[in-house]
Amino acid sequence: MDGSEGIMTGDYPFGPADFERIRHHPIEERKSLVNTGMFTSLEKYIATGKLVDLFPSILKANDILSVVRAIKLAREQGRPVVAAIGAHVIKCGLAPILIDMMEKGALNALAVNGAVAVHDLEIAFHGATSEDVAQEIKTGRFGMVEQTSTHYHAAIAQAGEREGLGAALGRYINQEQMKNAGFSILAAGWRLNVPVTVHVAVGTDIVHASAQADGAALGRTTLNDFKLFTGIVSQLAGGVYLNIGSAVVLPEVFIKALSAARNMGNKVEGFTAVNMDMIQGYRPNVNVVNRPVEGSGKGYSITGHHEIMVPLLYHLLMEEGAQ
Repeated sequence: MDGSEGIMTGDYPFGPADFERIRHHPIEERKSLVNTGMFTSLEKYIATGKLVDLFPSILKANDILSVVRAIKLAREQGRPVVAAIGAHVIKCGLAPILIDMMEKGALNALAVNGAVAVHDLEIAFHGATSEDVAQEIKTGRFGMVEQTSTHYHAAIAQAGEREGLGAALGRYINQEQMKNAGFSILAAGWRLNVPVTVHVAVGTDIVHASAQADGAALGRTTLNDFKLFTGIVSQLAGGVYLNIGSAVVLPEVFIKALSAARNMGNKVEGFTAVNMDMIQGYRPNVNVVNRPVEGSGKGYSITGHHEIMVPLLYHLLMEEGAQ
């Protein structure tokens, strides 16, 4: 056999389509999804100088503008705006933006994972954070700095029976007059009476590998924060919930808090849920953007680097007076 056997060299059992049979129709009869009214208006931008006028009303540009409008409406109606953040948001140097939003009343509560609390505390007392894990893990030095664990567990030891971990750390940072407390969201929360709840998964944070760690105290304070967070979520109707940079822990915490809030008879619906991250993961989109607002409310997924997207969102909010 020369390899040609079985290959059809004669007439095909089917022929080409007859394009003479194609039916065309006027463009006026077609529904067009994009029109010039949705385009960027350079003339308006030049006249106003507002960044918002550079955004087209299309796709994700429209989504971020919708989020800005939702936050502005929530502020006008006295509904809460809550942000849940992962550690990378702090490591990107964005704490001053979050603190300013807290001070202006544009952010009514924060929920953070355990890593945020560690980085925030290190910034407060040391002015620097985020070690070279790849290098330090080789010798077992990763996570073993003395002062971080000492401060962290001292704060927990002083916590009242019903006090949350976030409040205990925020109060401790202020009481110790740490030199960089002005960069601490925990300290700002305590100072401004804005709840900052800390949600810990035991074993995920460097301070857990310490002889000073008290599991009972850690569990009690973070459970107190979960109860406080559930109370905040209970009032979320008509508000805005932003999940920024947490792919697992905080989306799971949110869906459980929402279920508990609804179980206790709270009508938590009609709110806006947003996930902002560098990549879109399963849990944030299912547990924040989709299921919680199904049949009521709006969900948005916005992709981009925190160090760009958070300042952008902040600028648009301040420009539109959502404060």
